[in-house]
Amino acid sequence: MKRKEDYEKLLVVVDMVNGFIKYGNMADSYINHITPRIKALLDEFVLNNEGISFICDTHESSSSEFKKFPVHCIKGSTEEEVISELSDYLKYASIYEKNSTSTMFAPGFMNDLDKMKKLKEVIITGCCTDICVLNLAIPLSNYFDQNNRNILISVYKDAVETYDSKLHNRDEYNSMSFKLMKQFGINVR
Repeated sequence: MKRKEDYEKLLVVVDMVNGFIKYGNMADSYINHITPRIKALLDEFVLNNEGISFICDTHESSSSEFKKFPVHCIKGSTEEEVISELSDYLKYASIYEKNSTSTMFAPGFMNDLDKMKKLKEVIITGCCTDICVLNLAIPLSNYFDQNNRNILISVYKDAVETYDSKLHNRDEYNSMSFKLMKQFGINVR
């Protein structure tokens, strides 16, 4: 098994947790349609012994994020756990808990990323396209630019998804997010 320092590619699976897909205040089961594509990518990364990271939205009951979003993914509730369809891959992955919409601030994530000196590409998958995926892709692009690291950031349209509601049109928010990410040089395909 490769050490983090030797990864050339990193697959980041963002918030494919029960609280966004299976049950809870912010769950939308439609998001689960991207799971087969994510599994195919995970299989490829396991086979090639490349880096895998799972990001798990995990909050205390007093989280300040609940001023902006309904209560969700409370630590110990099982909402913060990776969905069962992907749980077999956890043994190959680094797991990061985040208490905000940005993976960049998840304890340990940036430290581990800095160790990956041979890294050439980061592929971002998961949910939600316009919140946590976007809040990883663009700041990560900025971080790599700031540190003069020429690392391709890719987002596969068929491996990310967002929720749908009366005030949040899934197609509109996906489209807008893809445009914003492309504007920042992210490889949206």
